[in-house]
Amino acid sequence: MLHSNMPQMNRDRRPAAAPSGEAGVGDMINFAFGLVRRQYPVILVSTALALALAVFYLRITPPTYKAEVQVMLDDRKAQYVKQESPLAEPDFDITRIESQIQIVRSSAVAIPVIKQMNLAQDPDLTSAPLSLSSIWRSIRNLFAPPDQTPPRTAADEPPEGLIAAFENRLRVNRVSFSNIIGISYSSRSPVRAAAVANAVANVFINDQMNSRFEANRRATAWLQDRLQRLGDQARAAERDVDAFKVSHNMVSSGGKPLDEQQITDLNARLVATRAQASDALARLNSYQAILHADAKNASTTEALGAVSDALSSPVINSLRTQYLELYRRESEWAARFGKNHVAVVNLRTRMRDVRNSIRDEVGRLAATAQSDYDVAVARQKSIEKQLDDAVSKSRGANSAEVALRDLEAKAKGYRSLYETFQHRYMGAVQQESYPISEARVIYPALPPDSKSKPKSALILALGAFGGVALGLGLGLLREMMDRVFRTSTEVETALQTPCLALTPRVQAPKSPKITDADIPLLDAERRQRIVPRRSSIDSSVVATPLSRYVEAIRAIKIGIDLSPSKTSNKVIGITSALPNEGKTTTAASLARLIAHGGGRVIAVDCDLRNPSLSASLAPGATTGLLEVLRGVRPLEEAIWRDRATDLAFLPVVWRRDPPFHTSEILASEATHKLFDRLRAAYDYVIVDLPPLSPLVDARAAASFTDCFVLVIEWGRTKVDVVQHALHNAPNVYENLVGAVLNKTDVKAMTHYDSHRSDYYSDRHYARYGATERV
Repeated sequence: MLHSNMPQMNRDRRPAAAPSGEAGVGDMINFAFGLVRRQYPVILVSTALALALAVFYLRITPPTYKAEVQVMLDDRKAQYVKQESPLAEPDFDITRIESQIQIVRSSAVAIPVIKQMNLAQDPDLTSAPLSLSSIWRSIRNLFAPPDQTPPRTAADEPPEGLIAAFENRLRVNRVSFSNIIGISYSSRSPVRAAAVANAVANVFINDQMNSRFEANRRATAWLQDRLQRLGDQARAAERDVDAFKVSHNMVSSGGKPLDEQQITDLNARLVATRAQASDALARLNSYQAILHADAKNASTTEALGAVSDALSSPVINSLRTQYLELYRRESEWAARFGKNHVAVVNLRTRMRDVRNSIRDEVGRLAATAQSDYDVAVARQKSIEKQLDDAVSKSRGANSAEVALRDLEAKAKGYRSLYETFQHRYMGAVQQESYPISEARVIYPALPPDSKSKPKSALILALGAFGGVALGLGLGLLREMMDRVFRTSTEVETALQTPCLALTPRVQAPKSPKITDADIPLLDAERRQRIVPRRSSIDSSVVATPLSRYVEAIRAIKIGIDLSPSKTSNKVIGITSALPNEGKTTTAASLARLIAHGGGRVIAVDCDLRNPSLSASLAPGATTGLLEVLRGVRPLEEAIWRDRATDLAFLPVVWRRDPPFHTSEILASEATHKLFDRLRAAYDYVIVDLPPLSPLVDARAAASFTDCFVLVIEWGRTKVDVVQHALHNAPNVYENLVGAVLNKTDVKAMTHYDSHRSDYYSDRHYARYGATERV
């Protein structure tokens, strides 16, 4: 900032007048309203352009209609269907629902629908919308090598681009947390949208039915093959039993020799007794094997598989059925919910309870078998003793009966398993005839009455909102880039110097040209050179002394007179940072104002390279400041006077070859002596100096100037330029009385300085007779 880069002035800087007690939110609100008032043309233009773009988009974008069909996923089937089904029937959960949604979105559904509805000729899918990706794809295809793939025929599958376009228009989602999925399709035609949505639902349902039929067919084929193998094994076991009987001459008692009747009867009784003992022993061994296996933490149900008597027990069979069902559910739930899930742990607990019940029942059966075995053994021993007594030399016990029982048990097991699979096979065959699907349409798609997109109200609202936002952004950007002086507070903050006045922008009237009749008059009155009367801005001091402009010039004089820097400010330098900021007009107006008030004042044009003040007040001068400094002419012959205000003016005669070393001229001893004479002869010496940035003449004039007034053009001069100019001219800044914000747009000031909006109101000036007319 300026105050950190240049010497500080040894005087009190007056603080900027700011509203007390207002900060924070109030300042932000005032800034926002001021921004809108200042930048409303930009906001209106951007809003209008955004709305025009929105209307253009609505005109060129074809309408799109969306039709939706709702499909319910239901796994509830008749009880007899569940019993006869050879497949597992898991319940619907979020995973299965999401799987069904992905099936609807897949190409397995898209391809049949495209073929069925002949969507390959649909313009919605063949004409892709214009986008950056489509443009890039077209450019890339121009430089890509030619495609050698043979053209597709009518029987080929749809191309991937067509399938992708179809899937982009298809939307599938779950309706809330229900088992209902919504299938919607977007098209330019409402009838086409409804037809395609219904076709997708029908294809999906048919696919579900076909998949179930195919699964049942495969299960039935496997059961049929397995049933055939089991039947062959059962018949082979039965044939082995018959062959064994024939080979060992094991016939009924009527077929034996009569002389062996007694032995046969005893033998028959012995065989029966041994059979009973063998059966009882087999059962006992089986039960003990089951208990032994259970003691070793083996599966009780696996041990039961080899014991027919145990399986024939209704209690064990019921418990075994329960155990197998729990085991199946535990496997499914563990895979679905995890092994440590509460439901899985509960199933394991129930399985353990069923195993304990099976073990208890097997123990009871083992005790019964032990008792039966003991009785059979005792009876067998008795019959064997009788047989030994009857036949001393009979052959040893025939072990054929044991082998026969084994063969019969094997044949019985195969037959039982065959009958079980035959029952399941018949159920699977019946299941194929049930036309039941897991999905059904609950609300078919109907042609929509209104388009789904583009939404005109939303597009227009977004366009208006975007235009306003863009306008505010551009306006804020302009505000941030607008590094110029707008208010007196900005001047005082940026330059650390008081703002003496805000001179309003006034229109300069047209000045009449000097006629040939005026020149002889000047020559005749050479000793009393008269400033010609012209309609200029500075002449308004006399013409309209109550105007707002003149009141601002009075504020400059008061600021100079009341400056605490020095006791007397007689020689006042008027300068600016850049040319054309109004310093010359301000100097002439200030000089006329002081002269009109009765003060002795002389205006001196020290802008030696561009004497614009001389061109305005003394256009025909032939003697001026340079001639006086050289001693060619006396001071009295170079001074011009204004008849209306008795203003004295020392011009500079403009020549085609202006002096080069103007700064040395202003810093010379002759210039100092001249201004000492003027300081003694006049109350005020108003010096029109060159601007600070292009030249250094104003810095050279600081040696004979008591104070300076810096003129800044409102809304044009950059803050950085003025700070840099004062930074390079520290002697000017040290003697700076204040700054003047010139050419101010008073009406626009209410937008930039809302806190003091009443200060710029014309009604207060009009009350005291002030007027804006110049």
